[in-house]
Amino acid sequence: MHGAWISERRLTAISRATLSVPVRQAIIDQQLQPGASILDYGCGRGDDVRSLRHMNLNVTGWDPHYFPTSQQEPADVVLITYVLNVIEDPAERRETLLRAWELTRGVLVASTRLVWERNKVNGAQVADGVLTSRGTFQHLFGAGELRSFVQDVTGVRCVSAAPGVVYAFRNDVDRIAFLARRIVPDAGWLASEDTASAIASVVDFTERRGRLPQLEEMPVPLSRLLGHLQGSEIRRLVQRSADSEKVTEGGKRTTLGTLLFLAVELFNGRGPFGSLPLQVRLDIRTHFSSYLEACKRADRLLLKLRDDSYVRGAMQASSVGKLTPTALYVHRRAIDQMPTVLRLYEHCAAIAAGRPPDWTLIKLKHRGRAVSWLDYPDFDADPHPRLRSSYSVEMVGLETTYLSYENSPSRPLLHRKHEFLSPDDPDVPKYRRLTDAEVRAGLYESPHLIGTEQGWEAELERCGRSLCGHRLVRRIQQPRAVGDDARSPKPTAGTG
Repeated sequence: MHGAWISERRLTAISRATLSVPVRQAIIDQQLQPGASILDYGCGRGDDVRSLRHMNLNVTGWDPHYFPTSQQEPADVVLITYVLNVIEDPAERRETLLRAWELTRGVLVASTRLVWERNKVNGAQVADGVLTSRGTFQHLFGAGELRSFVQDVTGVRCVSAAPGVVYAFRNDVDRIAFLARRIVPDAGWLASEDTASAIASVVDFTERRGRLPQLEEMPVPLSRLLGHLQGSEIRRLVQRSADSEKVTEGGKRTTLGTLLFLAVELFNGRGPFGSLPLQVRLDIRTHFSSYLEACKRADRLLLKLRDDSYVRGAMQASSVGKLTPTALYVHRRAIDQMPTVLRLYEHCAAIAAGRPPDWTLIKLKHRGRAVSWLDYPDFDADPHPRLRSSYSVEMVGLETTYLSYENSPSRPLLHRKHEFLSPDDPDVPKYRRLTDAEVRAGLYESPHLIGTEQGWEAELERCGRSLCGHRLVRRIQQPRAVGDDARSPKPTAGTG
């Protein structure tokens, strides 16, 4: 980052008391690990650097204004956080990203501000960005634009970790491992202190994965506890203890999960069998006749995603979610129970444009291809949760849209919460009872009126009802004192 600056770039470096969003995402995604060297390239005032050092991570920071004498040494992880968007010269923007990539030994974490933040940036349009009254510059990226830009400069396939956050891996094996962790999580193991509890852990793995684990994929303490047993003896003990029906169901889940991973991998660039994580290779050897057969089945799955009638049929057959004339809505607790092609639909959108960190429902359109992540932060506590934000990705052109409703005078809200969940979700009976009471009270007679806060409150008042938690109660008009104005009706404990 050098040359004659037109804008006051140093003024864009803000002070933070906590980690920036991109760095926090990288920690969640296990990209910042103890023992790895980290370079914050363009670190501004160095707040992320100080926070990461407080976490005992090996990190250094360089910035052309605040830390110009710091060394720019190659590192396992390079962070380039909100730097590219403040560079007014496209050629220098590209050169800066290339320099960060040259310093990257493992993964580059590139992040920028996005187009939906335009209303927060006051200034005049200059070239491909905005020059503010403070003299700072902002080129606001589209989510798809950022991923394409990083891919073009680095020459590698990239993954969108979150809106405005892209990972570029130096080694394709690391990229594939990251995808696998997102789609087919690593196996969890029960705590083991002796041979009996170690066998119980292996039984649990077998029931969940549909196959026996290999010694090399077990945690080291567990493998040591079983080291004195022959493989045939472990197999005999597990077969005697494992529930065969659970093993069969676990095998089905693993098969579908593997197909989902291979289809997503093709969407993002598929590697050879040897590049796959060990657990995925073992799953393929157990549940498929060959890697070629598994890939062919995954390819067919990806093709089905383009078939409107097939996707609509999958939505109609889904045991979870609420189907409307245009889309399927599913709570995040139930998405793993969607048909595999619909899970693939959501994963492809997330890789292309990033899945936001905060969301409650997904919306999958069956007219065209678009995915929305909807954030209802009080879904469990609020009988009719209010929408805080919506992040949408249009899959053909990868256009993204972000809408915030926090300052809206009448936010959209949800009804019939149980319909978004799995039928066996423990909260479903409570939510269904409320819906039934609201139907009996006549609150759903005019559906077009109740989709927003103001409309819903008006219908509650019309029907003489109020809400007490997830219970519908009657409002009773209180007697007026002489000379008093009409007072608001107060709820009683009587049910609707």
